[in-house]
Amino acid sequence: MKKMAIIATKGTLDMAYPPFILGSTAAALGYEVQIFFTFYGLTLLRKDLSGVKISPLANPAMPMPVPMPVFVQMLPGMESMATMMMKDKMKKKGVASLEELRSLCQEADVKFVACQMTVDLFEFEKSDFIDGIEYGGAATFMDFAGDTDICLFV
Repeated sequence: MKKMAIIATKGTLDMAYPPFILGSTAAALGYEVQIFFTFYGLTLLRKDLSGVKISPLANPAMPMPVPMPVFVQMLPGMESMATMMMKDKMKKKGVASLEELRSLCQEADVKFVACQMTVDLFEFEKSDFIDGIEYGGAATFMDFAGDTDICLFV
């Protein structure tokens, strides 16, 4: 069986999709998949994903309806507006929500590993996270990743 390992380090809306899409796709293709969530990527394992946002600030590739100067991107409310616009666009285009993709991964037996060091660092409680995840450190991830066909850093 082929194996794929993914390291998820970011918790913004635009960076939340790749590990879940790649993980669920690989699992559907018969891969054994493990995603290691560390630092801000841990946000993606929280029960409530409503706080996952996208920032237009310092994101020059983000398509906006009109070009915006940086000082406008910094204004209060712009992050919420950009998040709302992106979620609306995804819904209109039939893109699954983060919750749906995350559930799809779990149904496909994608293993989620939360970085124990980061959990401790940010003083998270295990009750903050969804059920069905494991906890481990870099050595746990390296043990799996060292024997994979594909290893991605997202």
